[in-house]
Amino acid sequence: MGETFDPATLRFNEAGLIPAIAQDHATGEVLMMAWMNAQSIAETLETGQVTYWSRSRAAFWRKGESSGHVQRLHELRYDCDADCLLLMVTQTGPACHTNRRSCFYRAVRDGEVVELMAPLTE
Repeated sequence: MGETFDPATLRFNEAGLIPAIAQDHATGEVLMMAWMNAQSIAETLETGQVTYWSRSRAAFWRKGESSGHVQRLHELRYDCDADCLLLMVTQTGPACHTNRRSCFYRAVRDGEVVELMAPLTE
């Protein structure tokens, strides 16, 4: 058994936030990036439902609370500098507010923007 995780060991920015990348635990697909604070991390670890901090609303954002497109946490990882999180999740429905599986649906190829996926139809 390892040491007990203490969120205080993470390196939050001046606003008390840390970037969090959500990745599908089964496929490895990168789904989205959002922000978390110490409280949203604690809630996520306690409940298993990923909770972010919405900078625009200045409030907790429980992923899927209104859409039903929830993220269930399988594992929380952090990088060597302790300033970025990787959330290994099971995603129900699309992760992106554009109704796409991933927020990373655009690529730049030879200077041109290419759309990699269309919005999901329900």
